[in-house]
Amino acid sequence: MFDRSRLGRGGPAVLLALSMLVLSGCFGFPRKESGPAKEKAPVTKPNIVFVLTDDLSWKLVPHMPQVRKMQAEGVTFDNFLVADSLCCTSRATFFTGQYPHNTKVRTNFPPLGGYGVFQREGGEQKSFATGLQKAGYRTAMLGKYMNGYQPRDPATGSTNVPPGWNEWYVGGNGYPEFGYNLNENGRIVHYGEEPQDYMTDVLSYKSLDFIKRSHASGQPFFMEVSTFAPHGPFVPAPRHAALFPDLKAPRTPAFNEADVRDKPAWLRRHKKLGPRQIERIDAGFRDRVRMVQSVDEMLGEIRATLKQLGIEKDTVVVFGSDNGFHMGEHRLAGGKMTPYTIDVRVPFVFVGPGIGGGGRVSHIVQNTDMAPTFLELAGAPVPAETDGRSLVPFLRGAAPADWRDTALFEHVKPAYSELDPDRQDALPGAPTTYNALRTTDMLYVEYADGEREYYDLTRDPHHLSNIAATLPPERLRTLTARLYALTRCAGTSCAAAGRSG
Repeated sequence: MFDRSRLGRGGPAVLLALSMLVLSGCFGFPRKESGPAKEKAPVTKPNIVFVLTDDLSWKLVPHMPQVRKMQAEGVTFDNFLVADSLCCTSRATFFTGQYPHNTKVRTNFPPLGGYGVFQREGGEQKSFATGLQKAGYRTAMLGKYMNGYQPRDPATGSTNVPPGWNEWYVGGNGYPEFGYNLNENGRIVHYGEEPQDYMTDVLSYKSLDFIKRSHASGQPFFMEVSTFAPHGPFVPAPRHAALFPDLKAPRTPAFNEADVRDKPAWLRRHKKLGPRQIERIDAGFRDRVRMVQSVDEMLGEIRATLKQLGIEKDTVVVFGSDNGFHMGEHRLAGGKMTPYTIDVRVPFVFVGPGIGGGGRVSHIVQNTDMAPTFLELAGAPVPAETDGRSLVPFLRGAAPADWRDTALFEHVKPAYSELDPDRQDALPGAPTTYNALRTTDMLYVEYADGEREYYDLTRDPHHLSNIAATLPPERLRTLTARLYALTRCAGTSCAAAGRSG
């Protein structure tokens, strides 16, 4: 039982919200199912729900039954690749549909990145949210926005809501999952240390409230729920803290790699992980699996609510991650930023009206493609400066003949900062600045210090044998030329630059 006296600020509202969650089954209690919704034709402007997680890798999906259910009922993109495996750069690309060299957001903090650079470069005006709002959508943003964003601006004291959003429930430092502030439509609301303050749960009941109110308004809606989970410091909801006691991080062939002499200098100096380091990796992996249980429950509650309201067939639900996360691969402790599959390939699943059940897409797609996808679903124009292309044809079962076969990764090594939640010291590894090409069968990397990597992914999917030194000079020249074209492309020129033929 909850102690009402400990609910603190906003206690009655929190208690009401928690009661709704318990009754709907969020905490494992049986849910009373309503009768089947009446069949009707999908609306021309579907509602869109986008659940974006933080640092969620493919290794966590087997422990998420609601995501697996979405895969069985919808379409999964097996080669969804982010243009940079770093939070702020990736999110800037999601919002604008532009590669990092065009968003100008290259790191998490100034002078090369962060919320301030995103603002300065017009990222908020270029965000898909403004286009959706102009197309008649009611829009809401919940959770994590951009690194460096604070609910109350420390310099000006303002609590502004960025353009394009009708409703705004966004935090700054929500990584601990407790003891944070949310900017709730310009009002600062503090959440404490009680179980009901767990951030993913707070975002869950706010999302259900927005869906219900938007449905009642009759206006099509777009909602992005951006969790801080499962980003470090890996704090699960109290109800999940004791689950999976014996779980260990997957031991892939790349785990604690035996021989790294073929790797670039930044990685070559790493020693093999010792027993204590591996124990910490396993403990972290368990907590990450525990953290995503609340995310998975939220997905289930969102979809159940859509069904209860009779709008399940009018709503596209999207689940994905801003980047992957390595834990033990190539002798690296927990982190990201590398061009390797574990860091750049992320889960992305769509379910909704007209989206084929159980479909798998193997084509190379990137986070540049999400903004134009949302805009096309809404019947809104896609700006000419967008580097990506809409994924809607894939959702309808038709792959465009002229689709790209090459992805671009571009990463600038961030300056080390104690304030950066993504900072990586020697053990996790901080790669040298690089640009890279990726197809379904190869990875080619050029580092700023002149080193190179090339992996035949057909024979070597775990990046164990760097064969860049064996490539013929003409092959290297071709790869360098393709990389040059992609790192300088803009708008429609990116489509041609991403095709090798």
